[in-house]
Amino acid sequence: MSFGQRWQEIRAGFEPAFWVANISEIFERLAYYGAFSSLALYLNEKLAFPTEQTTFLTGVFGGAVWFLAIFGGAVADRLGFRRALSLAYFILSCAYFLLGSLGASWMAPVRSSVPIFPLVFAVLLLPALGIAMVKPSVVGTTARASTENVRSIGYSIYYTLVNVGGAAGPYVASWAHSRFGVENVFRISALCVFAMFAGVLLFFKEPRRSGDAPKTTVAETARNFLTVLLNPKFMLFLLIFSGFWIVFWQQYISLPLYIHGFIDPNAKVELILVTDAASVILLQFVITYLTRRIPAFRAITLGTLIASLSWLIVAHFATIPGAVASLFVLAIGEMVLSPRYYEYVSRLAPPGQQGTYMGFAFLPIGIGSLVGGPVGGFVMHRYTEVEHLPYRTWWALAGIGVAFSLMLWIYDVIFKPGMKQTEHS
Repeated sequence: MSFGQRWQEIRAGFEPAFWVANISEIFERLAYYGAFSSLALYLNEKLAFPTEQTTFLTGVFGGAVWFLAIFGGAVADRLGFRRALSLAYFILSCAYFLLGSLGASWMAPVRSSVPIFPLVFAVLLLPALGIAMVKPSVVGTTARASTENVRSIGYSIYYTLVNVGGAAGPYVASWAHSRFGVENVFRISALCVFAMFAGVLLFFKEPRRSGDAPKTTVAETARNFLTVLLNPKFMLFLLIFSGFWIVFWQQYISLPLYIHGFIDPNAKVELILVTDAASVILLQFVITYLTRRIPAFRAITLGTLIASLSWLIVAHFATIPGAVASLFVLAIGEMVLSPRYYEYVSRLAPPGQQGTYMGFAFLPIGIGSLVGGPVGGFVMHRYTEVEHLPYRTWWALAGIGVAFSLMLWIYDVIFKPGMKQTEHS
């Protein structure tokens, strides 16, 4: 097939809903990562939470966002992706505005009547309710609104656009923080997602259902959810794959503390954290092309191993360039596995259950954040405050990731997961 023929195939292979959903994802990710990159500073410096509570609340925010996606996928299947996306973006615009207003004077009566910790805990859960519907809706739209012969490219486009937002978020947060105050980072996030609320209502058309399947009933949605939940091999795979995210989230959990404590207390951590997403933007299509012949599950295992070993760089070179190099190699591991992971899970989903399956696909991300927070805190405390050997923090975290890579390999050997077309796509 000539380049021109392939290009025409790609152009014709995506419905307009694919582009609307994925462009909206840029701004949703900008809002999310902008808020996430400034959240710890906001809690610690603006709202005066101690370090232990700050890290706990930050981990809960990250974990809840992804954990609730398993329910959001079922809701998206029931509501339809257009209604789910518009509702989600409306919830998010309200949630981010409220989060940025926690320290405002008009919130003083609430702060005086409700203990601050449970108040903030509750508010931090609100964005999760919106994102829980956004993620499976966008990925489900990518599956439905793309033909079979361009679906792998569709997931690469999706993941690249996710990282455009992921790179822009910390950058915008750093700019807004320095000029307008950290609380306005969250208000800018609110504006971004409110614009997407309007965009979905105006431009998004519900994509076709596979095989023209009718909309699921409540009972069918519940059965779909239970079918996935009671699939032991699939759930075991998701639990093992959580190891990648335990390692991955350390760039937000442990690395900022390590940089300020042992490299440079004046470093602009938010800008350093742009490295991962920027690398994906520049190299995702190249990495996808180079690894296209690797079976999907092996790509997932290889990516987990590469990401795990990335932290050995900053362990050996405790410098800003060393931290950037670790994040770059971490991004390579992410690029190797992420599009293939979503492709793999989407191919497992029967017609009419894409939203439910893709909702569960985000479960490892939530587990990784919830577990990664205590794990990162434990190893940081042990090796920086007890043994005073801070570089061993990264040896320990790399070892955890290698162990999960080995478990993925064993799982593949024992169960030979996935369909033939998945393994050789």
